[in-house]
Amino acid sequence: MADGAINVLFVCEDNSARSVMAEALLKRFGSGRFRAFSAGIEPAAQLHPLTLDMLQVSGLDTPHPKPASVREFLASEAPAMDFVIGMGSGAAATLESWPGNPVKAQWGITDPLTPSGSIVGQRNAFRRAFRELENRIRLFVLVRHQVSEEANPAERVSQSA
Repeated sequence: MADGAINVLFVCEDNSARSVMAEALLKRFGSGRFRAFSAGIEPAAQLHPLTLDMLQVSGLDTPHPKPASVREFLASEAPAMDFVIGMGSGAAATLESWPGNPVKAQWGITDPLTPSGSIVGQRNAFRRAFRELENRIRLFVLVRHQVSEEANPAERVSQSA
């Protein structure tokens, strides 16, 4: 965060849907104040086609051509994360052991990959997940913006003691 930008990593199981949509949304709504990344614990071979459809319909760029692994962000040359946000229960263990001292959060966004059935049902699951993510990202940007204008949390604690 030395240059003022806040690094945020979204983690899910396979980095083909929720985390990719969250990354794209933060890049849009973060106004350059955030650097967004996403990764999967066990990355899929490719981004889910409905993820690509949601991003395209929403006018968002695809953040990366294929799913990334959390291992890339655990390497010593990786950028230090200020926030690491899990998208589902499968990411909880990874968040617990994340190096450094990022703020960790778990967002219970329903995995749009789980519904089976008609394409209409699958598209609806992706729309729901996208709307949930958009709402959370919009709030996250507002709250973080207010906090970032103050002294950092460590300084606030020492000032109040």
